[in-house]
Amino acid sequence: MQIIGAGFGRTGTKSMKHALEQLGFGPCYHMFEVFQKPEGIPLWHKAAFGQDIDWDELLGGYQSGVDWPVSHFWQPLSERYPDAKVLLTVRPADQWYTSMTNTIFSHLSGNEPEDEIRTQWKEMVDKIVLEDTFDNRPDDRAHCEAVFDRHTALVKDTIPADRLIVYEVGSGWEPLCEGLGVPVPEGPFPKTNTTAEFRGDRKAEAEQAEG
Repeated sequence: MQIIGAGFGRTGTKSMKHALEQLGFGPCYHMFEVFQKPEGIPLWHKAAFGQDIDWDELLGGYQSGVDWPVSHFWQPLSERYPDAKVLLTVRPADQWYTSMTNTIFSHLSGNEPEDEIRTQWKEMVDKIVLEDTFDNRPDDRAHCEAVFDRHTALVKDTIPADRLIVYEVGSGWEPLCEGLGVPVPEGPFPKTNTTAEFRGDRKAEAEQAEG
């Protein structure tokens, strides 16, 4: 692992995944990888509930990782891979919470698993996101925004400045490339997984599951 993402979901992490892969730091692990490679879910489930796992077994072959569940484990991962940069994606807390409410929080509250592996996924995400991160208070805007801000401060206080890249959503290529020491590519910075796209993807998944 060369890059460990420490930013919460809904801080441009899907766009960042594409950006890192475009810059040559791929493949990049993201929550979408969990869906595409469900054989890793039992390991994430163990990690979520405090069991030791082999990070190389889970993340072997990946040069970078962003979004949950990777970002929840940024501290043990930064220790396991001491030469990796830590990438903290951020945005204004009020914008972030609105996006979370319209996407991840609403999806988790309405998602009922249909089989054992999806049950493990749901238990894992509920544990690391709803319980451990937000104290099961996703409807409390002030609380969640305070958690977001505390997390940002903790990462900044923990990771040495020469190892940390803080990326404000919407900043384009320059700050990311400067932090990674790579040339700025041609073309715009990727933009994907907007709120509308997230909802559309979840609707398609539900329709596929139904039949």
